[in-house]
Amino acid sequence: MADPADARDGLVVASHGRHCLVEMADGQRMLCHAKGKKNEAVVGDRVLWRPTGDEGVIAGVQERRNLFYRQDEVRTKSFAANLDQVLVLIAAEPEFSEMQLARALIAAEAEHIAPLIALNKSDLVEPFERAWARLLPYQHMGYGVLPLSLRLSKDTDREHLLRHLEGRTTLVLGPSGTGKSTLINLLVPQAQALTGEISQALNSGKHTTTTTTWYWVDAERRTALIDSPGFQEFGLHHIDPMQLAALMPDLKPHVAECRFYNCTHLHEPGCGVMAAVAPEPGAPPGKIEPSRYRIYRTLFEELSQRRY
Repeated sequence: MADPADARDGLVVASHGRHCLVEMADGQRMLCHAKGKKNEAVVGDRVLWRPTGDEGVIAGVQERRNLFYRQDEVRTKSFAANLDQVLVLIAAEPEFSEMQLARALIAAEAEHIAPLIALNKSDLVEPFERAWARLLPYQHMGYGVLPLSLRLSKDTDREHLLRHLEGRTTLVLGPSGTGKSTLINLLVPQAQALTGEISQALNSGKHTTTTTTWYWVDAERRTALIDSPGFQEFGLHHIDPMQLAALMPDLKPHVAECRFYNCTHLHEPGCGVMAAVAPEPGAPPGKIEPSRYRIYRTLFEELSQRRY
């Protein structure tokens, strides 16, 4: 083992099994392996590592600002650490799941990470109009919602996106079929070649969508994109059900109006949240959309039945 004084600072830009690729301040990258049986480092982590021959060993993970992850009954899946924002990419077609969107936004809120929603396929006029209308409540909540047409208006979309991404570390999240690969390749033209190099370095063979990868968008290495695997389910079992309403910006303002401090917002008399639910879709700003309240009820029940 090298002397402790030899420990060096680095940034994890890819990870696979017990190995990760660590980038140094000068841009060089070193293949490192975990000290123990399990690799605790995730993409975006600042780590201390020591050289051991042609490779390095991770000596420790430095304190994180945040960690974006999902957790179900069986396992925890970490996406990335030390993020400035999460870009949730959805599309006009196939029709996006509002429940899935809500879960990703709640996970971001829990870690104090700014979320940004992007709606792709604006060239599909009628489906896009329907999808955009479904996102109006999210605009009322203060979320940024970007219209995109990644197939057609590439230069316009690139400039539009860069204004929101510049100088930040952004995790790109979204189910398959939304255009995530197109977005990554638009902003990082060399992404496919870099992915091949990283896969080879990590001895993971062909690149698969199970690998999370860090890309620099600019030569100055100020703007970063992290490409994450697609997902179908997004577990929130790390969220306390009694904290759920505070992580939903449309419900949060009304919690203070509840008669009881431990109100579940499901059945109690004098509940400020229930009183703010609009009677039908198309709720005005300041009111809660019925579909959003249904999402809250479903998640509260799910999180209350967690297995420990």
